[in-house]
Amino acid sequence: MFSFSLQELTLLGLFFLFLELLGVVMALRAILHTRTSQGALAWAISLLTAPLVALPLYALFGRRRFHGYVEARRTVDQAIQQQTDLRLEREWKPFRKGLSEREKLVQTLEHLSGMSFTGGNAVGLLVNGKDTFDSHFAAIEQAQNYILVQFFIVHDDEIGRELQQRLIERQQAGVQVYFLYDAIGSYALPKGYREQMRLAGIQVRAFGRPGRVKNRFKINFRNHRKIVVVDGHIGFVGGHNVGDEYLGKSSRFGFWRDTHLRLSGPAVMGLQTAFVEDWSWAAGTLPELDWTPQADRSDSTGGDSADVMVIPSGPADELETCSLFFVLLLNAAKERIWLTSPYFVPNEAVMEALRLAALRGVDVRVMLPNKPDKWTAWFAAFAYIQEAQPAGVRFYRYSNGFLHQKTMLVDHDLAVVGTANLDNRSFRLNFEVSALVSGRNFSANIEQMLRDDFSRCRLISKAEVTQQSLLGRIAVSAARLLSPVL
Repeated sequence: MFSFSLQELTLLGLFFLFLELLGVVMALRAILHTRTSQGALAWAISLLTAPLVALPLYALFGRRRFHGYVEARRTVDQAIQQQTDLRLEREWKPFRKGLSEREKLVQTLEHLSGMSFTGGNAVGLLVNGKDTFDSHFAAIEQAQNYILVQFFIVHDDEIGRELQQRLIERQQAGVQVYFLYDAIGSYALPKGYREQMRLAGIQVRAFGRPGRVKNRFKINFRNHRKIVVVDGHIGFVGGHNVGDEYLGKSSRFGFWRDTHLRLSGPAVMGLQTAFVEDWSWAAGTLPELDWTPQADRSDSTGGDSADVMVIPSGPADELETCSLFFVLLLNAAKERIWLTSPYFVPNEAVMEALRLAALRGVDVRVMLPNKPDKWTAWFAAFAYIQEAQPAGVRFYRYSNGFLHQKTMLVDHDLAVVGTANLDNRSFRLNFEVSALVSGRNFSANIEQMLRDDFSRCRLISKAEVTQQSLLGRIAVSAARLLSPVL
């Protein structure tokens, strides 16, 4: 039997009173600031009835804005905006082609993202890991002035060490290398890996290091971007991180299906801007870079000529840029919407846009993996699939390994390759970046790629979704409750 003195009981009572009062304050804050009424109600009830458990969870998961990043963005914008905007407006916007029918969409996206839709670009589709890393390494080898490298996950394995050594070689050849990684995604990256690059002169920074005081409540926010820029003229964006599994060497997943994009032309300035904003927040400094947009040199880069807009998004945005970006494209579709994502945990706005598109006769297909890597997201997806199927949205499971690509094809002229998944984490919590490409040749290449992928898929039947065991239905319902942070 435990016995307490009167003084100890008094202190214990005061402690729980303090927790309850703090829970009341945080419940009021949740009611005022949580985006949805369901979320506000859930947080308020939890904070009032179980503050001891709910308060630390709210500190980690209840925040929806990434404060402090806005100041870094403002500093970057002031430094580069005047150098790029006028040139983009005067020299590259007139080269836009095929966008006359999409002018309202273009204007809306430019207002939403603060970026420009530019012509004079070449885009190359990189299907799967070998093509992607071969192209990365070839561009790195050509670098003359600087290399910007940013990934969510970096592993100290065969491909990770090859990237490290190639960057060290270019640094020693006089090319300044900036290396940015996410502290949560790359939590397993050894200190020795980073120190070896630092000793060679490479500038290395972590985005969102949990140990810093200013980041202690920001571990729910991740920088999910994958960006490489060489000399401001060549850029890469897409789904690949740095790890042997992306080359299909994982014993758990086997073949890894992913897609990346190689860019040259003025749109590379968009990737460079996104990187510098992240670097400024993580390092507190601005790298000296070339901010002169360059037309594509098609004789050396190849690829399809296209108009391109780079769209960064994240929890520091005034609006939910990523979610609204998807909604705009879904509402603009007239003939087809083909989507691929490893996760399907969308918000209400995207769900409505998908269902309405299918109801108005658009061919809506969503490709998902047959082999899950996150069981909570896997189970949550069944709830959303069940809601979308009656409207005519068709869902497919990719069976030839693990599907990780994040792509979208809209009609015959718009395609997206980027880092954003179809989930609330990408819409609200992660820093993401997508490239929207307007060009029939490139869209045709995406179409052929996706047709090949669909040939390796199976259609998800309604029975598979609805006729589950009691335990399965409980798992689906429980996982859906966690959807805001999945």
